[in-house]
Parts: sequence; structure tokens; C-alpha cells
Amino acid sequence: MTATRNRRRTPVKTKWRVKPGSPHTRMTMLLIGFIAVAVVLSLRCIYVQGLDLAGNAGKALMPETVSIPATRGSITDRNGQILAESVPAVNITADPTIVASNGVPEPLSLLNKMKAQAGPGIIAGIMEAYLGGNYQDYYDKLTQVTGSDGNDIRYVVLARNVLTYNDLPVTDVLSKLGYVGLYREQASVRNYPNGTLAANQLGFMTFSNELQSEGKYPWVGGDHLEYALNSTLAGVDGQEIYESSPYGRIPTGTSVVKAPQEGVSYQLTLDIGLQYMQDQRLAAAVEETGSRSGMAITMSVKTGELLAMSTYPTFDPNDPGSASDDDRGNRLIRDAYEPGSVEKVLTMAALVDQGLVEPDTRVIVPGKIQSGDSLIGDAWSHDTIRLTAAGVVANSSNIGTILLARQTTKETLTSYLSSFGLGQPTGVGLPGEASGHLPDATMSDQTRDNIAFGQGLSVTAVQEAAAINAVANGGVYISPTLIKSATTADGNPVEVAGPTTHRVISEESSATVLEMMEQVPIANPGFFEIDGYRTASKSGTAEAIDPSCGCYNGRVVSYVGVAPAENPDLLTYVVLDHPAGGVTGTSGAAPVVHDVMSVALSRYAAPTSTTPTPHLQLNW
Repeated sequence: MTATRNRRRTPVKTKWRVKPGSPHTRMTMLLIGFIAVAVVLSLRCIYVQGLDLAGNAGKALMPETVSIPATRGSITDRNGQILAESVPAVNITADPTIVASNGVPEPLSLLNKMKAQAGPGIIAGIMEAYLGGNYQDYYDKLTQVTGSDGNDIRYVVLARNVLTYNDLPVTDVLSKLGYVGLYREQASVRNYPNGTLAANQLGFMTFSNELQSEGKYPWVGGDHLEYALNSTLAGVDGQEIYESSPYGRIPTGTSVVKAPQEGVSYQLTLDIGLQYMQDQRLAAAVEETGSRSGMAITMSVKTGELLAMSTYPTFDPNDPGSASDDDRGNRLIRDAYEPGSVEKVLTMAALVDQGLVEPDTRVIVPGKIQSGDSLIGDAWSHDTIRLTAAGVVANSSNIGTILLARQTTKETLTSYLSSFGLGQPTGVGLPGEASGHLPDATMSDQTRDNIAFGQGLSVTAVQEAAAINAVANGGVYISPTLIKSATTADGNPVEVAGPTTHRVISEESSATVLEMMEQVPIANPGFFEIDGYRTASKSGTAEAIDPSCGCYNGRVVSYVGVAPAENPDLLTYVVLDHPAGGVTGTSGAAPVVHDVMSVALSRYAAPTSTTPTPHLQLNW
């Protein structure tokens, strides 16, 4: 038993047995692995290239077309300060079919399959965390792989106009986590670096998914320059056509690029420095007087260039959704109102130009005057008084103006007012400009009387400013302009429409009416005297029309100023809508005109007056 137990057994030698872990074993297993992979790949190739040639070879090279957005042109003020510009951004898109597999070819390993299945949720969470938006919206777009037509969905937009620096952390996190399927398209965001300044002239741009789904241009704006100039500001988008596979773009594939045509840039006549001051002063006046809203215009008398255009309340075009429709709109060209006694300047200009009135023309002004079935009075109670035509203007007498205006015909008065630009758009270049209302020559006698002192017709602020500007500009009407110049992206000039001009009254008549307007600050001291300058002005107070009842309800007050009166350079016109209490054009609007004009005269180096203000006879 012992001998048998201790007998040494001799191993059976076989041809294939090798020592585990030996080099020979490792080489053998590696060879077997290579052979297995080769067999699998060969079978796959036979399937793809032979058995399923139409299905898979057709998918191998698929042309994809993506748009390359053009950079929208910029808008600057007259000094080159940026008012609206496009800043670099991206549209973040995704290919849901690639997200579904995380870009890994089939068949997926268990680990890759689990990672791919978690991908949409992780990507949606990262998008929400860094960019805001709604997690479910992102997730739904990422997981909808097949469309209603049964075809694969290869393109969805997850986020538009994402600023580049906001997208960087999204890209970084997804890269570190190893998730693919998201892409970036060149885009741009419209930026308004000055916020509310000139917002109601510039407007805004927002993206409309509804318009895009209808195949229409998806960028929309309001009644402003961004909308009016859109066809040239926008430029022409380019495109890229490239080859892709079911697993994304082929890096070495063919690519054809059509470069975008960048948009035209515009320079405005506005002066952003003066605009800022006028905005602030108008806002303060609206708050101080309890007005619903306010408007202000400062323009160059000789060129018709609009230097500052203000409305309050206003809005921030970087966040237009936070404001009401009224505040986003452009009241200066949209809102029509009765101008009140500022209109007396135009009535007097028509009478002087016909030779019917001189500054010393005498008028007996009763306390009341019959007009149709109404009695009309002045803003202050008085018995019969004796005024000159200059005194009628200085004291803003409705009755005196009516008596003088009755010397001309309705046809002639209407013709003059139409030549001053009333009853028609000024053509300033902003969409939605109202025409106002100017009754024709068939008007009643009572309407004629009302028009003479500023009721019974309606104007916009731009219309009335341009009309008074014609009186100040030697009797020549010059259409107001807002666009100074335009250039292409490579610096070539683009032709823009210039102002139109025509004579309304003679130069002599213009000088006469301006001297009559100079009596207004003399008769109402403390509101529009500016050291070193002769000033001419006129106040206005009118009843406001309430559209809800078709009746008068509240008031609109205004004031217009011109300086230097002997050779005008600048005009400022301010309107306050529905001020509280007893606020008038003189007490509410005149201080704004004074402050804005004082700054503007200095800013534009207007020469000081070298002759004294004439003192005309006001009573007799």
C-alpha cells in the first residue's frame, strides 16, 4: 500500500496542453480574438454592402444643409455711439438619433446602452441648470427620435441665441461626462447697450416660433426702425451643405459653404447725449405733473434732423416683454391729439403771409364770441380788451385769433395748413405713422373757428414740430429725418432718402411771426428766457379726446421753443398728456423746453444773439 501510494505519477502529455499564463497561452487567445472580430466584421460588411446595400449604403452619405445666419447690421447715433448691435451667440441643436445611442455604433454594450439611456435626462438637466428653460421641453425634444412621417428626426433646436459665454459651461460639462449629439450653429443676439435710450425709435427684435413654423421670416419687431429697416439690416443668410452618416457629420466628407451677406448698418441723426438729458427731464416732468405720458422732440431747424426723440413711460428693448403695448409703441408718430394754442403760430403765419395781418394789427376782443351754436372764451376771464395781433399771440387769445382768421377763406387756411404738413404723414421713416386729421374746405364756420386756435383738428408730435420748424426755417418746410447715412459691411455707402423741402410762407413772413413769438416769453417771464439768446415760443393747452366716449375728457398741454430767434438753429417741442390739476403748457412743458434747449444750444455751439429782443406793442 505504501509503495503504491508513493509511486510518482507521470503526466499524460497532449499536443494542446500548455501551461496557464504562459506567453504561448496569451498569444493563442489573442489570435482567437482577432479571428472572431474579423469574422464579425466580415459578416457585417457582407450584410451592409451586399444584403442591405440599399438601406445602409444609402444612409452612409447623407447630405445635410444648415443655415449660416447673417450678422445683423448695427445702428449708431450721429456720433457713432452704438445703439443696437448683434453680439456673438449660438443656437444649440441636437440630433436625437445620435443622442439615443450617444454616438456609439450598434450593437451597444450593456454599459454603453445604460449611459445612452440616461443621456436625454442628463442633457436636459444640464441645459436647465445653466441656461434656464424647461426640463421637460428639452427632454421631449431629445427623446423624439421618429417623426409623424415615420422618418428619423435628425434636427431639433434646443435653445436659440445663447450667448457664447453662457454656452461654454454646457459644452464643458457634457464633454467631461462624455455625451454627444448636441451641436452649435452660428447666431447672434440683438443688444441695446443704452437700455431705454431712444428705445421707442429703435424698437426690438424677438424670435417667433409660430412664424418660423409657417415658413415666414421669424424675427419680428414693433413700429420702429428695427422693423422698418429689417430687409436691409438682416442681410442674407448663407448655408453649408455637408455629408453625414447615421452617427453624425463625417469629418473628411465634402462640405460646400455659401457665405452669408452681412446686413447694412445705419447711422441716425439722434445725439445720444442730448437724448439722455431730454429723456431724464421729460420723465421728471411727467412724474411732477402727474401726467399719463409725455413726448419731447429736439430738431435742427435748418436740416430737419431729429436730434432727440423722447417718450415716457418707455421700455427696455433688451426686455420688451416687461412693458405694455402703449409703452413699447412710438407715441411721437402714432398718437394724434388736438394741438391747442401752438397751432396759433401756423394760423398767424398764414394770415401774415397773405398780407392780412401785421404785428400791430388792432383787434377788439370781447369776453365771449359766438361760434355756431357755442360761445367761445379765452383761458382767462376778461371784459372787452384791445389787443394787437402780437398781443393776441403773446396772450394766447382764442377770440382774437378767431376774429383775425375770419378774414381768410376756409380753402386758403386749409391749403396753408396742408402745406405745413398737417393731415399727412411726415415720411420720417418709421412704420405706422399716423396722418392726423385736417378738415377739408367744406368744413363748417364753427370748425374753422376751432381750427384757428388749435381744436377741431389733430396732429402727431412729429407733424406739429415739423410745421412750426417751417416757420422758424425762413418759411421753408423741410421734412424731419431720422436716418443720416448707411453703409454695407465692407464700408460702402448705401443711398438713403434725404429730406424734401418746399416753401410755405415768405422769408419776410417767417421773420415777422418769429418776432411775434418772441413776445410770449416777455409776456410770461420766468419760463423760457435763456441767457445770451433771443428766444421765441408758444404754449398750448387743448381738451383731450376720449375715444371711449367720443367726448372731451382731460387736457393735453404743450410748449414749443426756438432759438436763437433771429436766426434759429434749434427747436424743442414738449407735450404732456392728461396732467393733473391746473398744469398748463407754460407751467408744465415750458420748463422742460428751457432746460433741454439750454443744453442743446451749448452742445451745438449756437452763436449767441448780438441784437436785442424786439418789444412789440401788445395793447392799444
